[in-house]
Amino acid sequence: MINTDDFLRRLFKAEGKQWREGNGDNDSGWDSGAGNGGMMRGRIKFPRVALAALLLVLVVTLCFSGVIDFYTDLLWFSSHGLSSVLWRRILPQVALFAVGLTVTFAVYNFNWRRAARIGNDEFRSMTGLYDAILVRPLYVTIFAALISLFSGFGANLYWPVVLQFLHRVPFGETDAVFGMDVGFYVFTLPFVHIIQKWLANMALFSLLGSAVIYLLCKALRSEGTRIVLVKRARLHLFALSSFFIFLVGIGLWLSRYELLYSPTGIVYGVGYTDFYVRLPALAIISLATVAASMLLLVNFFRPMWKLSAILLVLLLVAGFLAYSLIPSIVQNYIVKPNEYEREKHFIDNHIRATRHAFAFDKITTMQMTPMQEVSISDMDVNSETVENIRLWDYSPLLRTYKQLQEIRTYYDFADIDIDRYKLDGKNRQVMLSVRELDLGHLQNPTWVNTHLEFTHGYGVVMNPVNEIEESGLPVFFMKDLPPRTTVPIVIDRPQIYFGEKPNEYALVKTDVNEFDYPTGDSNSRSTYDGTGGVEVGSLLRRILFAIKFRDSEILFTGAIRPESMILLHRNVRESIREIAPFLILEEDIYPVIIDGHILWIQDAYTVTDLYPYSSPMSRQIAIQSGLAPYSNVNYIRNSVKITVDAYDGTMNFYTADREDPILKSWSGVFPELFKPVSEAPEEVLAHFRYPEEYFEVQSEIYRTYHMTDTNTYYNREDVWMTTPQGQDRRIRPNYVTMQLLDEGDPEFALIAPFMPFGRNNLIGWMAARCDVENYGELIVYQFPKQELVFGPSQIEALIDQNTVISSQISLWSQRGSDVIRGDLLVIPIGKSLLYVQPLYLRAERGDLPELKRIILSTGGRVAWGETFDKAVTELFGVSVMPPPVVEEPVSPPETPTQEKPELDEALLRLAKDAKEHYDKAQKAIKSGDWTTFGIELDILGEILEAIAED
Repeated sequence: MINTDDFLRRLFKAEGKQWREGNGDNDSGWDSGAGNGGMMRGRIKFPRVALAALLLVLVVTLCFSGVIDFYTDLLWFSSHGLSSVLWRRILPQVALFAVGLTVTFAVYNFNWRRAARIGNDEFRSMTGLYDAILVRPLYVTIFAALISLFSGFGANLYWPVVLQFLHRVPFGETDAVFGMDVGFYVFTLPFVHIIQKWLANMALFSLLGSAVIYLLCKALRSEGTRIVLVKRARLHLFALSSFFIFLVGIGLWLSRYELLYSPTGIVYGVGYTDFYVRLPALAIISLATVAASMLLLVNFFRPMWKLSAILLVLLLVAGFLAYSLIPSIVQNYIVKPNEYEREKHFIDNHIRATRHAFAFDKITTMQMTPMQEVSISDMDVNSETVENIRLWDYSPLLRTYKQLQEIRTYYDFADIDIDRYKLDGKNRQVMLSVRELDLGHLQNPTWVNTHLEFTHGYGVVMNPVNEIEESGLPVFFMKDLPPRTTVPIVIDRPQIYFGEKPNEYALVKTDVNEFDYPTGDSNSRSTYDGTGGVEVGSLLRRILFAIKFRDSEILFTGAIRPESMILLHRNVRESIREIAPFLILEEDIYPVIIDGHILWIQDAYTVTDLYPYSSPMSRQIAIQSGLAPYSNVNYIRNSVKITVDAYDGTMNFYTADREDPILKSWSGVFPELFKPVSEAPEEVLAHFRYPEEYFEVQSEIYRTYHMTDTNTYYNREDVWMTTPQGQDRRIRPNYVTMQLLDEGDPEFALIAPFMPFGRNNLIGWMAARCDVENYGELIVYQFPKQELVFGPSQIEALIDQNTVISSQISLWSQRGSDVIRGDLLVIPIGKSLLYVQPLYLRAERGDLPELKRIILSTGGRVAWGETFDKAVTELFGVSVMPPPVVEEPVSPPETPTQEKPELDEALLRLAKDAKEHYDKAQKAIKSGDWTTFGIELDILGEILEAIAED
């Protein structure tokens, strides 16, 4: 406890006063010093000028740095035509800072200065020093201003909540407990919580600060066993306490809504005990708290402490028992003995909310009885699917790209992506990567090299998903420097100024010619010709950017021209976050080639963790899908598609889900940012694909919430898995070209299989449609439970049991080769399933994987081959047959006949026809033309039957 007398003794010792100890009849006090009629002398002198100067320098420095950052950001936003987006973010932050600072300062300053005035008055009346000022109002004001600064800075962090509240839109769905629209919980309730907590914090700090001042001034003190509080101070503190307790009661009332996110029951959200016990208990406690605040204020004017205390204790005890003890009794003795019947209604609420929150309410479910195995006719009918089976795994192919196509150490491939293009009238799936610049591996990283000369990557490498050279390497559609292509895809702007890798700023259109790519003993060079970038030719802007980057070379270099530009935020994801920090970005961003330009396509999500009754993602799901920071999310939509030009950084934000209320809210905040997806060029729309992370989240949630029957869900009778039993890695979704719903042309889709919990056979699979006409539709094919359909791990076991395959793998391993088994793909072919697994070899000391075998399986049979065609031939028993051989007829000289030569001539003609059709069939296999292969095989069969009959 503070010893006020000691404090005052030390303080006034510097003022020339002498302390007079009390001796029974006389109180302790201060004797007047000599001179000036007893007025205080020798005031403590503070270095006020130095302190003020230091604070001024600090404030000016911070403001100057902030102004420069803001102005350069404004220049960058303006270069993209989005300056209004920055202003719509900054102005609300400034307004919130001003409101938070002003209101908090006014409240703190008013209460603390009032406490100082009352306390000083009490101190003067106690000491008889009528000119003494113990707590100076100026210091109180300065302290209030400093504390309010923190409040202002804290307030501007809530700009997204405030803007969404001001532009709130209804979801069109209501919760099953309070009957409120979901928009109330997503947009309104967070704003109300902020206001309640802000007011409560102000009341609490005003109360604590005032109490400390009263203690210092002895307006609040202890006298023996009594606590003495002067009347005016008592009224002040009672009012503040009453207001604080009232706000606590409001917070308890609002906490009733938080039961919609309760994880304590068998479902996420309000359960039986929550609804019938905890909700009323919270209402009682909140009302008791509000009543306590009123009684506290009333007792100042009309004391009735005993009655008030009895009433408050009864209410609080009743509320406490109702919230802590009674719920456990109800749960154990009323709910558990008949849990399903008690919870059935609440389970249904939970299922419906979760399915809507993760976009399952419009899913198409189909029952399908799969055939035992794929047939040649299935391969024939689904030839486009077969021709687009992905034989190259991402990781081995990336290593191959790095070994064969990086060309120089300062180039790098960030990752491999998959897409589809229309080539020769057919949809072809391809894998591709962009050759980006890696400044970290420059051999001479001078300032000129880093910022003026080596400014961009160059070109794209592309290969079809299903073609292999004899050496086991990919067949390249695009490769080398300068880029060479074997397909009708043209790149007019191969320079990569904006990409996936982190890059520093670049100065372009300077006197230094930029490096393109090496050509023999010299280098190819070019000059940036885009419109993206911020002009930096003027002296003022050079000074500003030199200060921003703390890089004086920008100011003093002689390479900058009047038309020179600076390229900022060259990492695509970074630039998108600068403009739209409220969007959650898919980790995988992929390049497409359109009209000679390389565009990056970025998927973005809108999310919330405030959807009532919806189950949030588990942390495991969030980590597996790349959304680890958002593991509490219980609503997600792939609402935005963003394109970024790799050459000049031009950005377009398209609304992929026009029905998403969260995106509607942000569109109201930033109307000039988002464009309807209908405004996207057709060429861009053709390359949109369903994002893999989003699909992984949905498939993980769906494996439980495909159960819509409450009893089935309660008993967990039909939970599925996406990770095979005994393994720790889920089956990665696979992009395929296939026919869905048994109608229309083959389409690009993302699929993933499901297995029953604790089993390794398949129970079904989910497909997400990617083509424009049906984009975003989800289809689930469900197999009969009584049918055995092999799962991936069971197929891998069959492969391991194959003596030919296992012995060859062992032999390769003994010779020092690293055998890499690729992902096992489950490919729907008609109503059957084909399992495909590539097998790679890598030298023990090398890093160049070669695709050496393709393993195929269907109907429990396993075969492999050096190519997909050979594996198919091996699997279906179509071996390389020699043409039928017909011997020359030998006629006895003594009994020649005319009929025999005619018969031999007919057989010879049939044999020639058989050979001709056999050759055509072999040619069709090599070209992957399964339609022609099937036709020629049927004709060959008819010819052989004719020969057999003859």
